[in-house]
Amino acid sequence: MITSLSINNYALIEKLAIDFSSGFTTITGETGAGKSILLGALGLVLGKRADLTSLKNKDEKCVIEAHFLIGNYNLHHFFDEANLDYEEHTIIRREILPSGKSRAFVNDTPVNLQELQELSVLLLDIHSQHETQELSDEKTQFQIVDAVAQNQYLLVEYQKVLKTYKATLAELNALEAQKINWQKEQDYHSFLLDELKAIPLDQLDLEELEMQAQALENVSLIKENLSKSHAIADQDAVGILAQLAEMKSSLQRISTFSVPYQQLVERVNASYIELKDIVAELVSAVDLVQEDPAALNRVQEQLQQLFSLLKKHQVQTVHELINIRNQLNEKVSSAAQVDDTLIKLAQEKTNLAQELDQLAATIHHNRVKAIPQLVVQWTSLLADLGMPAVRFEITLVPTDSYLANGKENLQFLFSANAGSALGLLKKVASGGEMSRIMLATKSILANYTQLPTLIFDEIDTGVSGEIATKIASIMHAMSSSRQVFAITHLPQIAAKGQEHYKVYKETIAGNTHSQLKLLSTSERIMEIAEMLSGKDPVESAINHAKALLN
Repeated sequence: MITSLSINNYALIEKLAIDFSSGFTTITGETGAGKSILLGALGLVLGKRADLTSLKNKDEKCVIEAHFLIGNYNLHHFFDEANLDYEEHTIIRREILPSGKSRAFVNDTPVNLQELQELSVLLLDIHSQHETQELSDEKTQFQIVDAVAQNQYLLVEYQKVLKTYKATLAELNALEAQKINWQKEQDYHSFLLDELKAIPLDQLDLEELEMQAQALENVSLIKENLSKSHAIADQDAVGILAQLAEMKSSLQRISTFSVPYQQLVERVNASYIELKDIVAELVSAVDLVQEDPAALNRVQEQLQQLFSLLKKHQVQTVHELINIRNQLNEKVSSAAQVDDTLIKLAQEKTNLAQELDQLAATIHHNRVKAIPQLVVQWTSLLADLGMPAVRFEITLVPTDSYLANGKENLQFLFSANAGSALGLLKKVASGGEMSRIMLATKSILANYTQLPTLIFDEIDTGVSGEIATKIASIMHAMSSSRQVFAITHLPQIAAKGQEHYKVYKETIAGNTHSQLKLLSTSERIMEIAEMLSGKDPVESAINHAKALLN
């Protein structure tokens, strides 16, 4: 319930702070006194868009703050999802700055308008004669039927399964489309993969292959130069080895004369040993170098394959070819596995469809049972509200589609007068009839759901006398379990309020202000008397007002 409302610098309201109680509260006032301003301020708390015309003083910000007790609304889940601090005493504040920017806060945490709208719908439910047109909407009609049918938890489960079903169906359709594309590319990908698998890429080094090819192509030149090098090193008498031996012998003769000479001997001896080792390797190398046309062909073929693949795939290295081979392998493997995945998804879709069918059937069964109860309650209440010949016919039309609330559409037919043909509610019901149907609907729903604070904005327009008294009684009865406000011009309704506020205008220093005042018992008597007979009410009107209040 809303416990208090403060308004600063909004329209004709300079500053207003008011506390509200639970139960039934009535608000009256002359046309143009500011009742619409009050609703406009509540609209901002509900998340409606604002502009600078909302500001009374264009140089100061407008601040509207509403306090709610929400302990009975089970809103913990909403606050958790919105990352808001849950407080049983929740405060919603809306600010419109002189720059035109707007800010909103829930328990001092900034929120965007969408979050504010989603929360406010759970706290306040405002109905005017214009807004009763939502009764013509099939979604609203289903909500009414499902409230009486107690389908709320079933619908939550159904919508949860439906979400999974749609996601599975989308995945299945996407994979089937992907399979068609893969099938077109499969042969080409397989061909490319076979080409890359035909050569042992992981064992090949391009630089090493090129060196092998050069060596095999120049066997004679290599052998000639190896032999020549061997001859230079080991030729009798004049070879490098012989010269080094002679050099070492000469130095040994003088090595005892100084340490440097001894070091020279050692160095020459080391060179001699190293050169002997080189000569031995030259001999082995000469023996190993043989012409091998088969090996040359094999290396040249590998090089040709590599160069061809590098050019084909527009890369520079064998490593890049290996990456391409691995990617192609994944694609070909994925394509091979797609049928298994499609079978699995198709089975999931079938299972989910069966679960949806079962839930939809239970929902339908509950609706079939609830519709006669709903029609009886509507008919009874509306008869009391001056519509004794009213008739309703609610038909459920099956469909094969999975809709948001089941597998059926709803046809809602209505007739207000005896002898009149049934027609679609939105086409045959007048504004006054829709207002009374809405009131009856809210009265019925109050027995099945936890409704938020209800505000009825002059939905009693066009009625009087005994019907007005019935409307007042229904609103009063609804207030036994929830907070109800009625903005009204009817004294019968005004008198039923546990609290009675008056909206009025006053001029101070040449400026017009709207005010909201809680009336005392004597003030209520005079206000209701004026509603009965106008300004300066006669004694009979005052007595009538007292009678209504009693």
